[in-house]
Amino acid sequence: MHPNAAFRWEDRDPMRALVAELGFGALFCATPDGPRVAQVPVVWLDDATLGLHLARGNGIVRHLDSATALFVAQGPDGYVSPDWYGLDHNQVPTWNYVAVELEGTMRRMEHDALIAQVDQLTAQQEGRLNKTSWTRSKMDPAMFEKMTSAIIGFRLEIAAWRGTLKLGQNKPEAARMAAADGVEASGRRGIAHWMRNA
Repeated sequence: MHPNAAFRWEDRDPMRALVAELGFGALFCATPDGPRVAQVPVVWLDDATLGLHLARGNGIVRHLDSATALFVAQGPDGYVSPDWYGLDHNQVPTWNYVAVELEGTMRRMEHDALIAQVDQLTAQQEGRLNKTSWTRSKMDPAMFEKMTSAIIGFRLEIAAWRGTLKLGQNKPEAARMAAADGVEASGRRGIAHWMRNA
């Protein structure tokens, strides 16, 4: 995360909301085999606990229970050209971004808790679609059981929250707005929106 205090993000409610909106991120863990990462879907189980699952065959799984892990949710990002600020020429290129790091202890779930997590995650994601929502009731129960036996559920009990909103807050407002226009013109509408609302 960027060390500049101007970019530090400490408000947990919006961080929690970003993680919920993304619903996906990278889980990092040190293992005897070296550092490992897995891409995982996530859902909030409570205000300080994420639920996630991985394929049983994923090599990181055997190292996770009781381990310290780091989950990273990457929000919008984009390159910022110094020319976009409209300031003097003593500016450098940079990258603006929104990110949340959640560090904590991993706990393996029982199978029933995994099923509840999958149902919650599915309901949340299906609810965003403009269609009739899929539920597991559409599946043969034996097939659902077979498929969910191939995944392992975990809780990440969060002990540390670290967020970064690097949106050009260290620049004059007019320069930040001009840079947001440049970022949007380059096709990065998401980070431009965040820059305008910093």
